[in-house]
Amino acid sequence: MIAVRENSPRFTPEEYFVWEEQQLERHELIDGQVYAMSGGTINHGRIGIKITAMLDSYLDDSPCITGNSDVRINILETTDYSYPDASVTCDNRDKTNTQYISYPCLIVEVLSDSTEAYDSPMETLRERSEKFYRYRRNPVLTEYVLVSTKSISVDLYRKNDLGEWVITQYRAGDIVELRSINLSFPIDQVYRGIVFE
Repeated sequence: MIAVRENSPRFTPEEYFVWEEQQLERHELIDGQVYAMSGGTINHGRIGIKITAMLDSYLDDSPCITGNSDVRINILETTDYSYPDASVTCDNRDKTNTQYISYPCLIVEVLSDSTEAYDSPMETLRERSEKFYRYRRNPVLTEYVLVSTKSISVDLYRKNDLGEWVITQYRAGDIVELRSINLSFPIDQVYRGIVFE
């Protein structure tokens, strides 16, 4: 995400939808301000495609909807909209809206140098990043996944029965378990063919 320009106009969601349709790049809307989405590396794009394709193929015959990086999420109970790299909603309330989804059970962010501090849930031991803080307020969201582009590494945050978020870290050779959609897969599947710098 690229910072907003000084003195840029503030938008309502309705104004933002109309304005963004006329733009060449995607923008997130946070607290009335628009933020341009920065471009990613080849690894970022390839990993994002692999994850989205895997989720979509797995959920093909289900009532769930898989979103890629072009699908907006409305951060529930706000007028904020963001573009995660992948998302899944199985909520009927999302099936009638063509602009965005509001009730994802799973959100996946592929990390990059420019987004890691914003996307990552742990900036310090006592603080969570703003993006994860906003996402986790949604009672339907049960898993938030961070995928590294620098090594074979996936951090999965899962909400337990007490409503607490617990991290599971996966590394090379591990099987990633997404309970929100009942999918398990070898972590190496996501990184097949990826060359790290």
